[in-house]
Amino acid sequence: MLSLNFIRENREVVEKAIAEKNVKLDLGELLRLDGEVRSMRSEIDELRRQRNEISAGFKTADPSERPALGARAKEMGARASEVEAALAEKSAAMDALMLRLPGIPWDGAPVGPDESFNTVVRQEGTIPSFDFEPRDHVALLEMNDWAELGRITQVSGARQYCLKGRLAMLEQALILWAQQRLAADGFTPMTVPALARPQAFVATGHFPGHEEEAYEIPKDELYLAGTGEIALTSLHSGEILEAQQLPILYAGYSPCFRREAGSAGRDVRGLLRVHQFYKLEQYVICPDDPEVSARWHARLLANAEGMLRALEIPYQVIEASTGDMGLGKYRMNDIESWVPSLGKYRETHSCSTLHDWQARRANLRWRDGERKVRFVHTLNNTALASPRILVPLLENHQEADGRVRLPEALQPLMGSEYL
Repeated sequence: MLSLNFIRENREVVEKAIAEKNVKLDLGELLRLDGEVRSMRSEIDELRRQRNEISAGFKTADPSERPALGARAKEMGARASEVEAALAEKSAAMDALMLRLPGIPWDGAPVGPDESFNTVVRQEGTIPSFDFEPRDHVALLEMNDWAELGRITQVSGARQYCLKGRLAMLEQALILWAQQRLAADGFTPMTVPALARPQAFVATGHFPGHEEEAYEIPKDELYLAGTGEIALTSLHSGEILEAQQLPILYAGYSPCFRREAGSAGRDVRGLLRVHQFYKLEQYVICPDDPEVSARWHARLLANAEGMLRALEIPYQVIEASTGDMGLGKYRMNDIESWVPSLGKYRETHSCSTLHDWQARRANLRWRDGERKVRFVHTLNNTALASPRILVPLLENHQEADGRVRLPEALQPLMGSEYL
């Protein structure tokens, strides 16, 4: 969300962001409603002032004047009620448009309507060269009896997974390994629920607009979240944080649920795109200083890259285009890991800076050194998401006999060189 003052004073900048992020929004209509709302509020204030003035002078007024004064006060009250009803309607319409306003993107972001305009920043690691026909991760799961992909569909339907044996243990070990790395870097490990109220989704910018992607529990007025970011953003909602409390660094672990609505025709084989998964999310609340949040963006990205290097997975860093980065994001870098069976990189991480766009929606503020209350900046980045990370991990480290060699960093956790 943007402030109305910013929108009024920077209309061309906002119009440019609307166009670059490919958002269908009539800014002129929003500003028209803004003008009407301000005019109505002024009228209500004036009516109340005059009515209070009449009430204050009623007792001292000449008795002959009192009926007219009473009628006038009643007339003003009726008019105020009428304007208040219209104001509520106009305000609701304006608020709905405000929630659809995009954040202003970084000047360095590629301009384009979708992911085809994303650019590769750099590629890291060596793509493996096999002297045998490599298997995809599903074949590796089946030959090593590491999953029940067929049977679980009888229980939970399509796009579900059920890991077994050593791979089930590896999934848990990976999360613990990533949590320990982040804790050593100053992040507070958190376990957060997947259940959240609709307002928490509004605070992050997932609602309105992406309701079809979330599982709804109508009886309890709750939704299942697709990322720990939703709970972490609203954890301090409504608070005013003191300067000494910042930055707040969280490593939030949670089960995640996504309906994946509209993804028909995309590659959903095996573990690539499932409805339920687990994710460890890096999350930062910092002062609203662009230089400070830029440093945190670099650090979050470096943490994710460090994990991929330790897992010995080749990857590339992507600069997301304005149309692909999402409504509220200032900057987004995806990390895509190499998947041998597909012969291409697939997204495993996403690092986002949102400046104060989320904070305004969540009413998340801080008090600076001059005691001025301001909105914070928020950032997030995947640390590790499973089972998606298992796809490149298994495929890049497979051997001719179907065994999978573990990266050196994981061998102490699993007590073996092989999975």
